[in-house]
Amino acid sequence: MPRRPFLLGLLAVVLLAAATLAVFAPPEPPRLALAPSPFLTSAAPAGVTPSVRTSSVTLRRGDTLLTALARLGLARRQSNEVAEALRASGADLRRLRPKDELEVTWTLEGEPIAVRWEPSPWLGFAAVATDAGWEVRRAETRPDVRVEAVQGEVRRSLFESVEALGESPQLVVELVEIFSSDFDFTADTRAGDRFRLLVEKRYAGDQFVDYGQILVAQYLSDGRMLTGVAFDDVRGRAAYYDPDGRSLKKSFLKSPLEFTRITSGFTWARPHPILGGMRPHLAIDYGAPVGTPVRAVADGTVTAAGWNGGNGIQVQLRHRSGYETQYNHLSRLGPGLRAGVRVSQRQVIGYVGSTGLSTGPHLDYRVAKNGRFVNPLGERFIPGEPLAGEDHRRFVKDARALVRRLEDAAAF
Repeated sequence: MPRRPFLLGLLAVVLLAAATLAVFAPPEPPRLALAPSPFLTSAAPAGVTPSVRTSSVTLRRGDTLLTALARLGLARRQSNEVAEALRASGADLRRLRPKDELEVTWTLEGEPIAVRWEPSPWLGFAAVATDAGWEVRRAETRPDVRVEAVQGEVRRSLFESVEALGESPQLVVELVEIFSSDFDFTADTRAGDRFRLLVEKRYAGDQFVDYGQILVAQYLSDGRMLTGVAFDDVRGRAAYYDPDGRSLKKSFLKSPLEFTRITSGFTWARPHPILGGMRPHLAIDYGAPVGTPVRAVADGTVTAAGWNGGNGIQVQLRHRSGYETQYNHLSRLGPGLRAGVRVSQRQVIGYVGSTGLSTGPHLDYRVAKNGRFVNPLGERFIPGEPLAGEDHRRFVKDARALVRRLEDAAAF
């Protein structure tokens, strides 16, 4: 970088020192988002002319560091130098995301002297211009992890109940995934159901950022209590188990969709909306918007994938123990799906549509056992594997303590 005048060089040194001492010591409290700092502000005492100014840009979809800095007015050469310095310091510029902010500090003569980016609430980078080039300082703080109890009662929907507590919908997703093999939240959720859980929450200062792990959760519906306890086995694998140490991850999911509503149940006599007359409906219809991902309910092999008459775009899977599943009226298939391909549980195999003999967007989901259709909501699938040996002994002790802690913190 060309040598700047003496005063500008002195200013850069002073700003670098201020950045090191004031910004990149662990902040108290840690910042959640970009905030004013001593070396990135144009504020000045009353009556004093500021010596620098700060501008910022919010990243848009498709932006790179270079395109974002160009919108702020940095020359291509300067942007490349900043990018090279950040990479050399360990910054992963692939982590740039839409809505991230970049801040640039300028001298009043229009020279950029600092660029700042925070890829997370606990990690920040500042590139400061010196006579030797751009020097980067890295700030890291540790999240403040707190274990908190959350409890509520379903009124209209589980989503609304969780949001009414001031919690994020992401917590609903994680809660449902724990019990996804034991309880179909799209079919069986009822007003009056109750839930409680202990969850790790990560904070930056007093500002909530995101969730860590759900340590223990319970869901009470129609007199049935579901309990899931997190546990890491001796090989470091994390999973959820019931209080007796049986895995909650069973061979089949209860539903091929995450959240939706049932529009038509399993029956041997239903008025057909298109063909007329009474016909069997040996399936569960899940009403959902076009494009909703459809998941394989179990590991299996694709036996058919494509157009199949009135079923529209269809996927058929063969599973162990004589089970087969069908997914009908799809808008399109999942990536790489064709006959003979192996799929895993929860893999996206297609997307909801309204192809074939369909009156509107929905998924027609069917399960057969040994060639005979069965009710997916009533079938008892293969149970999960239990813990054994030292894992089981350690789990039982930890699980009892966690359940007791949950009951003390959030009584039903």
